[in-house]
This record gives sequence, C-alpha cells and structure tokens, in this order.
Amino acid sequence: MTVLLVRHTEVALAWRGRCYGRSDMGLSRVGAARAAALAGGLAGWRPDVVVHSGLRRSAVLAVRIAGLAGVAVHEDAAWGERDFGDWEGRSWAAIYRESGDAMDGMVLAPGVFRPGGGETTDEMGDRAGRAFSGLPAGRVIVVGHGGPVAALRGRLSGVPVSEWLGLIPGYGEAVEVDLAAAGA
Repeated sequence: MTVLLVRHTEVALAWRGRCYGRSDMGLSRVGAARAAALAGGLAGWRPDVVVHSGLRRSAVLAVRIAGLAGVAVHEDAAWGERDFGDWEGRSWAAIYRESGDAMDGMVLAPGVFRPGGGETTDEMGDRAGRAFSGLPAGRVIVVGHGGPVAALRGRLSGVPVSEWLGLIPGYGEAVEVDLAAAGA
C-alpha cells in the first residue's frame, strides 16, 4: 500500500491569519485555480481511491482528482484538521494577545494542552493514525490538512512533536508514504 498525503490548497482570503482548524470555508481564487491545476497530475499518480476530510477545502481537490482518475472518492472526518475549540475563526494575533505563550503548549504539553478547549496534539495524532490504519489497500490519495499530515509523518518517522511544525506540507503539496518503507 502506498499513500499520497496532499494538503488542501489556499483557503479564502478572509481566513488569512485566522485559526481555522474545523471551520469549513472555501478556497481562495488562487486556491481554486491551484486545485484545478494539480488535479490532473495527481490523477496521473493512478490512485485506486481518493479520501478527503469532508471539509470543503479538501473536498474540492479530492473530487476533481477522483473524477479525472475515474475512481471512488470517500469522505472521512478523521482526516479533518485539529479542533481548536473556541479559537476557531479568531485571528492568531488576538489569540496570542489573550493567551501569550500558552499556545506553545501544543508542542510543549502535547498530551494535555487543549488549544481553545479543543483537541490535544496527541489526540490529533492518534486520530490521524487511526485514519491511516483504516485506509484501504492499494494506491490511496488522501486530501487533508496540515496538522494531521504532520502528526502522521512525525509518528511514522519517529520525529518528536517539537519538530512537527516543520513537517506541515505547503498548500497543495503532496507527500508520498510507502507503508513498507515506513515500517507500518
């Protein structure tokens, strides 16, 4: 089994600089154009199935890929971005003004810190791991979100949580995971 993890493309400009984990917004014009441009190449990877989180920003690209590849597309909310609780929709600057360095708890206290009362880093990583384990055999494209992709990559490669931020792919970036090579 080989999995291609793809982060959604750029979100609507009104959300730039804001916390938008579980919030469901669309793509910017640039993001929509990038999704259209990427879909053909990703379909050329010849997936057996395409999976997305159910959030619009991931569904747009996933549905395009599946249509071009002529394969099924499945929704799995377990691939959704981190739940940021009451931080959702707020600017990162406002969150920082209110909580200061507390947001560092996502990295420094991954098992207990709940940003905005939402999901801990460990819970997000566990959820991504379960979603990954539940994927069907074959060549699978997952169109998801930065947090779960980074958590999964970190866990599969043994990278500590403190380095997961560096594992977040850019908008529209794809990362291939070969289960045999990952030891999973």
